[in-house]
Amino acid sequence: MRPSEFKPIKPAPKIRSKKCKVCREYFTPRSSFQKACGPECAQEYVKQEKAKKDRQERQKGLQALKTKRDYIADAQREFNRAVRLRDQLAGHACISSGRALDWSGNAVDAGHYRSIGSAPHLRFNEDNCHAQSKHDNQWKSGNAVDYRLGLIARIGLERVEALEADNSVKKWTVDELVAIRDHYRKKANELKKLIGERDETSL
Repeated sequence: MRPSEFKPIKPAPKIRSKKCKVCREYFTPRSSFQKACGPECAQEYVKQEKAKKDRQERQKGLQALKTKRDYIADAQREFNRAVRLRDQLAGHACISSGRALDWSGNAVDAGHYRSIGSAPHLRFNEDNCHAQSKHDNQWKSGNAVDYRLGLIARIGLERVEALEADNSVKKWTVDELVAIRDHYRKKANELKKLIGERDETSL
């Protein structure tokens, strides 16, 4: 073999330090597959991964048992949370009474103008749902007359009449309900973050 045919040997790539999955300290791994810095953390990592896998298996089992009604309830919970946070960020009062809402406890509902029972197709319509005191929503059956007045003041008569005229039929698939749940969960978390940032700047 002539000298010109010799190929230079490339040096082995350096393994960069990484953060231990358990103690979060940086270390230089022996290979790119090493996740923990030492034997103790390695044992704990295996334990954590097993627990994680068990949780995932349990979650799959629960998902298999879920009914359509369960998916609707999940989506409704996230939708209602997003509505309350939306109106809290906007500084809105109770949609029906006009009184200031107490956001410090559990005194605020996401009240539907047209109830879920009478208009289930509007359960996820943001025009149809607004922050409302529990007193008005639960003890005054939604206080529909004053709700309408408050709603007209907030979104305008045209949109209120569109809600009242909407008698369409809507049947959501499980995939649609999961998408609605995830959308409003993300939206609620973003709104909560904005409220926290606003409160911090006002201190």
